[in-house]
Amino acid sequence: MGQPAPIAEPPVAGGLRDRLTIPVLASGGILMAVMQTVVVPLLPDLPRLTHSTAGTVSWMVTATLLSGAVLTPVLGRAGDMYGKRRVLTAALALMTVGSVMCALSSDIVVLITARALQGAAASVVPLSISILRDELPPERRGSAVALMSSTVGIGAALGLPLAALVVQYADWHTMFWLTSVLGALGVSAVWWAVKESPVREPGRFDVAGTLGLAAGLVCLLLGVSQGGQWGWGSPRVLALFAASVAVLALWWWQQLRTERPLVDLRLVSRPRVGLSHVAALLTGFAFYANSLVTAQLVQAPKATGYGLGLSIVETGLCLLPGGVTMLLFSPVSARISASRGPRITLALGAAVIACGYAVRIADSRDLWMIILGATVVATGTTLAYSALPTLILRAVPAEQTASANGVNVLMRTIGQATSSAAVAAVLVHHTSPVGGVPVPTLHGYLLAFGTAGAVALAAGAAALTIPGDPVPGGPRRSRGRTRDTRNEALEGA
Repeated sequence: MGQPAPIAEPPVAGGLRDRLTIPVLASGGILMAVMQTVVVPLLPDLPRLTHSTAGTVSWMVTATLLSGAVLTPVLGRAGDMYGKRRVLTAALALMTVGSVMCALSSDIVVLITARALQGAAASVVPLSISILRDELPPERRGSAVALMSSTVGIGAALGLPLAALVVQYADWHTMFWLTSVLGALGVSAVWWAVKESPVREPGRFDVAGTLGLAAGLVCLLLGVSQGGQWGWGSPRVLALFAASVAVLALWWWQQLRTERPLVDLRLVSRPRVGLSHVAALLTGFAFYANSLVTAQLVQAPKATGYGLGLSIVETGLCLLPGGVTMLLFSPVSARISASRGPRITLALGAAVIACGYAVRIADSRDLWMIILGATVVATGTTLAYSALPTLILRAVPAEQTASANGVNVLMRTIGQATSSAAVAAVLVHHTSPVGGVPVPTLHGYLLAFGTAGAVALAAGAAALTIPGDPVPGGPRRSRGRTRDTRNEALEGA
């Protein structure tokens, strides 16, 4: 059995490429989030443009969700084994190829296939965070990781109004040509500016574990994402959930008996890692309801008595302040984590998210209050999302950083998918006819906000139960910690 590669001392940034490492990786994360978001303004018109049904078109979102959930832990493990820059470049290349396919075709089967390829980009953030850990000295690592974690929200906030503008004033294929060019530039920039990490965990790739995880996650997320459309009690959905439980139970048993598993479940079962994953799932749920519900609420017709009747472009601009806030608050999150520990930062972020939803419940009629509430939620999300990878970095050996962060991002994805299903279920059961068309009531929206706020408080409670945070005011960690990370993780977890 091969031994993990020795952990080299992070180099001190000096040359142009060293100075561009953080901006290039952050731009890759933003591009990934933009790529996932740009299809949203198209969804109402795609049935007409592709000569298909609304149910079929929805698979352009579902395919990206499923492939991203499956590929994130898989590519994270591959990065730990074969090189993080190499796998990161491949993920960005697949995303770009998918964008080119969308630009060249109007066939719905091709479009769904292309969007599935783009799901590989979900691994960009965990792989980039792992590179930052390996390449940056400790004094620069915290703020860089916080920025990288925030790129998901920043890209989503930028992508929606950008895509809406393109769709409104140009042919819809233009949007994918634009993202294709950006993707090609991103691949080139990563290959030029980012060094290959010397930290590896050699071994044989766990093919059986990969197939088992893929099957279990597809069954789970397909049931969650399609439950509202197919019916939560329908035989198809119940069969998917039953199959997911059976397959994942068998996968768990196989992982515990594999010498080099895809996911180190013994590591996951340690409180510092496992509770961080639980907090990620709950935070993902709380975060996603913000943009999902806000977009629907402000676009609701004025005849509802609460809706503002905004266009998709105006809706995107409402969410833009939240993206700017995430960019500005990422260094604040890093400073709080450095002084108080990431566990406190995560709990604080969850509390801020809950406060944001309290604002939404207090007033969801005035535009300025809607923007304020959404921005407060975004601020809390920045604190929470920036703290999560730092918790993982402190709890796992360096040679398992990418795979562990990949699992953490997977938990966020499951939380977001569950949030989408829960919000849809709440709104479907609270409707009233407006012009003969059933429209969600304001009470339904407020109930969705209340649910998300309660989940945020649960995330905060989970954060406070995570053990092993450094004592405030205690001795600072030296750069020698980089070489001792593996032993510290095993002892402290």
